[in-house]
Amino acid sequence: MDAVKTSEPVPSAESRLRAAAPHELIDTARRLLTDRVGAQDATLLLADYALSVLQPVTRLPYTADPVPAHDGPAGRAFISQTPVVEVPAGSTSTHVVHLPLTVRGDRLGVLSVRLPSGATDPATVLRLTDFATAFAHEVTTAGRDTDLYLQARRTRRLTLAAEMQWQLLPGRGCARDEYVIGAHLEPAYTIGGDNFDWSTGADHLTLTVTDGMGQGIDASLLTSLAVGALRNARRAGIGLSDQACLADQALFAQYGGKMYASTLLLGFDLNTGAVRAVDAGSPQLYRQRGDTVEQIELEAQLPLGMFEETLYDEQTFQVEPGDRLIVVSSGVHGARDADGGSFGQQALRQTLSATRREPPHEAARAIVSGLIEHFGSKELAADAAVVCLDWNGRDVVR
Repeated sequence: MDAVKTSEPVPSAESRLRAAAPHELIDTARRLLTDRVGAQDATLLLADYALSVLQPVTRLPYTADPVPAHDGPAGRAFISQTPVVEVPAGSTSTHVVHLPLTVRGDRLGVLSVRLPSGATDPATVLRLTDFATAFAHEVTTAGRDTDLYLQARRTRRLTLAAEMQWQLLPGRGCARDEYVIGAHLEPAYTIGGDNFDWSTGADHLTLTVTDGMGQGIDASLLTSLAVGALRNARRAGIGLSDQACLADQALFAQYGGKMYASTLLLGFDLNTGAVRAVDAGSPQLYRQRGDTVEQIELEAQLPLGMFEETLYDEQTFQVEPGDRLIVVSSGVHGARDADGGSFGQQALRQTLSATRREPPHEAARAIVSGLIEHFGSKELAADAAVVCLDWNGRDVVR
C-alpha cells in the first residue's frame, strides 16, 4: 500500500519571525509582508530614550533620519496606539500604514508598511495590526541577543550611569485589564539615581519608585543595589514592609549610612483596590478622582540605608475604578526656580489637571515636559521620574 502523501503546513508569520536571527528581524518582516499582503517596503521606527523622536532601524552604526514621536502620521500612530493610514504627498498609487508596536502596554515604536493604494482595506489593516503585535514581541526578545535595537534608539551616547539605569528598568509601561501604567525618566541620556519598578501576579501588583542619593555613577550603583535588594526580597515572597527592611539592611551594610535611597513602595490588591504603602523617603504620591487632585499624605519614614536595622510600617488606602495615581520623584516636586518656588507647589497640580484626559504614558511625559518648560531649560539639572497609573479595578464573579 502506498503511503499517503500530505502537504507540508505553511509556517505562520509568528514562527518565521521566531526563527529569524535577531539582527534580521526587519528583513524577515519585509519578506513576509511582501508575500502575504503585497507590501512594497516596511520600516521599523523605535522610540528614542527621551520619547522625542522615532528612529528608523537600519544597518549599524547609523540609522536614517528620525521622525517626530508626537507629530506626523507615524507619531500619531505612536501616541494614539491605533493604526494610521497615510497618503504620501504626490502619490496616488501607494499608501503607508503606520502600526504601533506595543508589548503588554510597553510602547516600543511604529512599524510603517508601504502598500498599493487598493490594499489598505480594514481587513488588511487588521491583519497588519496582528502582525505588528507579533513583531513587537520578537523585537523585545531579540534585544536579549543583539545591541541593534538598543543602539538604534539613541540620538546620542548614553552616560554609563544612564546605561545602567535603563537596563535596570522593567520597561516604560505595563497594561492589564485592572490597570494601565505609563512612566517617564529625564534627562534620558544622563539619568543617574531615579528608577521605577513593578511586578504583577494573579491578584496583586507591586510598584516602587526609587530616588538614589547623589549623581552619576555613584547614584546609579546605589539605586542598582536598592532595586536588586527589593526584587530579591519580593521574589522571596516577603511582605512589603519587610522588603523595605531588607533593602535598608543591604544598603547600610554597603554604605554605612553615607549613601541612601528614598523609595515609595506600593502593593495593590487587584480584587479589592486596597493599597498597602511604605513611604521611605521623598517620592510623592497624588491621586486624581474625577476632577479633584489630592496628595495622599503618607507617614514619612527614613530612606533606605540611612540607619542600621530601621523598621518600616505599612499604611493603607483605597483606589476606585477611574482613579489615577501619579508618583513623582524629588526631581519633580522638589525642583526650584530662581525665586525659590517649587514646581510641585506652583505648577504640578495644574499639569496633572491639564493631562487628566491623556493616557498614562502621555500624562507622565507631559508632566516632565511641563517641568522642563517651567524652568526654561532643554535638559533638567536633576533626575526626574514620573509614574502614572490608571486604575480600572476588577469585576469578580463569585
